[in-house]
Amino acid sequence: MNIKKISDLEKKIGYTFKNKNLIIEALTHRSFLNENPDFNLDHNERLEFLGDAVLELLITEFLFKNYINSTEGEMTNYRAALVKGENLAKVAKKINLESYLQMSRGEKNDLLSKDYITSNAVESIIAAMYIDGGLEVVNVFLNKYIIVDLEDIIQNNLFVDSKSLLQEKMQEKFSITPSYKVMSQWGPDHSKTFEVAVFMNEIELARGIGSSKQKAEQQAAKILLELKYKN
Repeated sequence: MNIKKISDLEKKIGYTFKNKNLIIEALTHRSFLNENPDFNLDHNERLEFLGDAVLELLITEFLFKNYINSTEGEMTNYRAALVKGENLAKVAKKINLESYLQMSRGEKNDLLSKDYITSNAVESIIAAMYIDGGLEVVNVFLNKYIIVDLEDIIQNNLFVDSKSLLQEKMQEKFSITPSYKVMSQWGPDHSKTFEVAVFMNEIELARGIGSSKQKAEQQAAKILLELKYKN
């Protein structure tokens, strides 16, 4: 990977890596290895696993220390809104993360999976920063790009999850509860990806993908809300 590109991304995230292999691995999607068998580093899925845990820990700690009058349920909802894939995909757009990722030509052209891939890469970068620089380094990044949106999320009730909101709107308009079905799944057992469709009666209305059935359902509901229930 071009050193200048790495340096450019480091400026955006506010951290310079001592071990450059960590950031390169964090930016490498599994599909890239299929087209580049001589690549000597791993893809970013293990880092993503760690980054998810680090992100949740630090957001939980922030909420616990700063929202002392909030209940456990409220803090859980706020945390979910900050760490969900949709929000991390927005963070990826802020730093134009897609332009730094190493992935196959097919994945680059797959619009459905793009947000999923970039949101996972944010978690991978968080893990790489944690390994290379520790929790405080990650906290600086979180405050700049993730926690900064919390008050807007709270004021606009954006912490209500997409599935619940979609069900509320469909019940109100049609007296129908949406249903969800797994349409396909792929990947090894420890790191599966799911594609889920949301239905009204037998009519398919939207699809989403995610690293779990629940995440894919949430994305499908979100996409349908954006298509049909913007107001």
